[in-house]
Amino acid sequence: MDYRAFFPELSDEALEQLGKLKALYVEWNRAINVISRKDMDAFDLHHVLHSLALMKAMKFAPGSDVLDVGTGGGFPGIPLAIAYPDVNFVLCDSIAKKIKVVRAVVRALGLTNVRIHHGRAEEIDGQFDFVVSRAVTRMNRFIPWVHGKIKKQSINPWPNGILALKGGDLSEELGEIRFPSERLSILEWFDQPFFETKQVVYVQLR
Repeated sequence: MDYRAFFPELSDEALEQLGKLKALYVEWNRAINVISRKDMDAFDLHHVLHSLALMKAMKFAPGSDVLDVGTGGGFPGIPLAIAYPDVNFVLCDSIAKKIKVVRAVVRALGLTNVRIHHGRAEEIDGQFDFVVSRAVTRMNRFIPWVHGKIKKQSINPWPNGILALKGGDLSEELGEIRFPSERLSILEWFDQPFFETKQVVYVQLR
């Protein structure tokens, strides 16, 4: 996939690293099934481009600290860490086999701006500008995990909070929370049928 067609600001190094992702996951998927075979056929679209939709929603300022909760095989955290080498990422998941793959991919790509946490989000020390996630759980369950981990001072275009990749009708889910939220359709940026119901959800926690 020509990622520069969607993101002309990406560096040559970032494009090279993004281009290596599929082969790394194909290799690891043979040993540890972290991505379904159906999704692997559309890996660049379903996983990498979907993760990078967060770049269209908001550009992270240099020096930002971002926590990826429920990263699974490394999404959206790894593609974002490639795109933002001057942003610090912590990738968190409670499932050991998934974290094993994440560690291996981060090592293979030489990403120096990524820390990995095997465990629950509540156990992580420190505070963050943003928490990112992809289809982890309903927002009213997710917010208590991370609410105390958001920095008070904002350095990004939007006040600190959550950026989540979600799909479907979210009216009821977002109606359950007391924080301001906004929905952005990914289809506006990527004209592909896969993204018809996919959205970036922003929840302001500061």
